[in-house]
Amino acid sequence: MRIRHFLTDLDLSPAELDQVLTLAATMKADPYAIKPLAGPQTAAVFFDKTSTRTRFSFAAGISALGGSPLVVNPGESQLGHKETIADTARVLDRMVSLIIWRTYAQSGLKEMAAYSSVPVINALSDDYHPCQLLADLLTVREQLGTTQGRSLAYLGDAANNMANSYLLAGVNAGMDVRIAGPQDYLPEPRIVEAARARAAQTGGSVLITSDPAEALRGAEVVATDTWISMGQEQEKEARLQLFGEYRVDAAAMAQAAPGAVVLHCLPAYRGVEISAEVLDGPQSVVWDEAENRLHAQKALMAWLLVESGLADAETERLVRAGTR
Repeated sequence: MRIRHFLTDLDLSPAELDQVLTLAATMKADPYAIKPLAGPQTAAVFFDKTSTRTRFSFAAGISALGGSPLVVNPGESQLGHKETIADTARVLDRMVSLIIWRTYAQSGLKEMAAYSSVPVINALSDDYHPCQLLADLLTVREQLGTTQGRSLAYLGDAANNMANSYLLAGVNAGMDVRIAGPQDYLPEPRIVEAARARAAQTGGSVLITSDPAEALRGAEVVATDTWISMGQEQEKEARLQLFGEYRVDAAAMAQAAPGAVVLHCLPAYRGVEISAEVLDGPQSVVWDEAENRLHAQKALMAWLLVESGLADAETERLVRAGTR
């Protein structure tokens, strides 16, 4: 068996994505039944960026899987400055069962995976946030029954990692994905091309537009993200002006489908990218979405260990059963 990693949203085939989401629902219903990390085995969790949901969900999830999370903050290891990523991978995979990394450059994750004999998971990079999308898709399934054929509109900064992952993961799950943002803040052509290629396999579709009304029309899921990410603070005033028409507020929701659900990966800034009325209103499922980081990531970790041939027979049996 080859070691399976999760670095981008398309590292899972459509069928595999369905398996992970089904397993997540199974594990949410019975949180402690599957323990592939019993021992306890150790999972290394590196944070180059600050975090709340990613930190808590991975630490709690690893513990629930029977393992021990080793959380490493910036400056607490030699990774990337006194020691190469490749050498770090060669050392870690003799000591830990999983490597989880919240970082900047996607290239670092690719290098880690190339030299690791245990699964490497992208807990966020500048290009993608695939674990967040597993939680989002699980939430859509819970709310709407299925992702297949459902429509999702993402509004705001459409040149960031969240827009990329909504586009790729959404079509991978068979959704009709509409991405709306200012002309100079839309997904890169390579991301759009990859999404369209996957949509052709799943029956999903892709719409890239600068018109928020076009994206919102009849959308069953409405998503947004902060307009001002880490490192962009100096652009705050300009961004507030630039993205104003992409705010998810009552007027925006009136253009979506009746009963449409609202997603936000958090942290949210009420009155900026989303109004308090919407975030705290009846259509918001952001708190379920946040909780589902835990369940989706547990399922992902268990699935990767099984698919990589690193789980015992009983864990494999339980995981296989849980994906059906």
